[in-house]
Amino acid sequence: MNYQRETGVLCHISSLPGKYGIGSLGKEAYRFAKKLAKSGVKYWQVLPLVQTGFGDSPYSSVSGDSGNPYFIDLEVLAKQGLLTKEELKAAERKGEIDYGELYGERFLVLRKAFSRFFFDDEQFREFIKSGVAEDYSLYMTAKTVFGGSFAEWEAPVRSCDAEALEKLRTDYHEEYLFWQFLQYQFRKQWFALKNYCNALGLKIIGDIPLYVAYDSADVWMNPKLFKLDKKLCPEKVAGVPPDYFSATGQLWGNPVYNWKEHEKDNYAWWKRRLQNAFEIYDIIRFDHFRGIDRYYEIPYGAHTAETGCWKDGPKSHIFEGISSDKVIAEDLGIVDEGVRTLLQDTGFSGMKVLLFAFDGNPDNHYLPKNIGENCVCYTGTHDNDTVAGYIKSLSAEEFILLRSRVAAALVECGIYLSLGGRGENFPEAFVRMALSSKARIAMLPVQDLLGLDNCARMNEPGTLGGNWMFRLEKQPDAILMKKLKKMIKKYRR
Repeated sequence: MNYQRETGVLCHISSLPGKYGIGSLGKEAYRFAKKLAKSGVKYWQVLPLVQTGFGDSPYSSVSGDSGNPYFIDLEVLAKQGLLTKEELKAAERKGEIDYGELYGERFLVLRKAFSRFFFDDEQFREFIKSGVAEDYSLYMTAKTVFGGSFAEWEAPVRSCDAEALEKLRTDYHEEYLFWQFLQYQFRKQWFALKNYCNALGLKIIGDIPLYVAYDSADVWMNPKLFKLDKKLCPEKVAGVPPDYFSATGQLWGNPVYNWKEHEKDNYAWWKRRLQNAFEIYDIIRFDHFRGIDRYYEIPYGAHTAETGCWKDGPKSHIFEGISSDKVIAEDLGIVDEGVRTLLQDTGFSGMKVLLFAFDGNPDNHYLPKNIGENCVCYTGTHDNDTVAGYIKSLSAEEFILLRSRVAAALVECGIYLSLGGRGENFPEAFVRMALSSKARIAMLPVQDLLGLDNCARMNEPGTLGGNWMFRLEKQPDAILMKKLKKMIKKYRR
């Protein structure tokens, strides 16, 4: 298959500039989209748009189908007469994202907006009838009423008894409507932005994690689909085994799937989840793709991942009927024959990350010269340091060695760019190598496009606190976007 080579930019909604403490679906998002499209960029990639839970990670949510209420544009609510100018002014916050402050204050502002909303709005009533936010709204209502996780709730609610849920919906109807209101406003604003992007010729790439959080509507409503005991506590949890990077492995803690139960109805839950993702995004990046071939499960309560074992996943069955150009498979890390077969069976594009390329091995498949067509080439991902940050972290000896390897790769790519002292031109070198590669999409994190150092890093895996906080102080300027446009044209993207 011959692919049209194109360019994308990775920037999560939370990282957009703006007045109100976190990026939103408001005017700055529209400005960013317009700048991308005008420069010849064809894809805008975002991280999961879900409501974040403990640790503030978009990969851990109270509902995999939710939209993050923090992203609701307050100025749009003000135009609807739901917030005052004084309330908008009071919500202004600059700098990095402070999730603790947001949690304490943003929901209070959103409740004020809700208190002024006309509940009998026809579109709102139709939204509730659609059931899109039903599980989420019931779950958040129950969490507000009972606190804690669902395993601690009173028995009828814990087991999702139909009468108990109806009583919850009725007795706490205003609370239930509040959570419906948040999802209604989010989806209305999101699809307005997405339609605007699509009209500009810009497609949205979104992210779908393999696993869901234990403390979620997903597990509460579907306990049989996960390996839980009779008390609804996990029996097995997810992670990865010991390797070169970690002597004890990684213990993620997400409940693993009971794939035999999924198989009984031909993976209906998964197919609904994928269908919902394709409604929200044009293309999805499937996180931890290897877990669909084989996954690593660890006994619940273990202190490390050393006692886990590998189990077979559902293979390609959950992807039946999905076009090969609609999914990007996150196939990073150790890729065995099973993962390679799954990629071949589905036809999905894999990922190549240039920050992993320069270990001195000429056969390293992340090197630009070894990158094929059916993949997406990233300078780095949200879990990596930025290019400038990585360069900054190297010792003098490591830097000299890397500079020689990058210089050789640039020549092989036909790129003539001088690599000066530490940090000089390296982000641009990586951007140009990605653009010059054969990969069907060159994906450029906005931090690398701007040449930002490790202060702009999005996430450091295995750490708590200090992650997911990066924000742009302002939009990329016209000079940078003109330069990007020239590079896209030069490398025929």
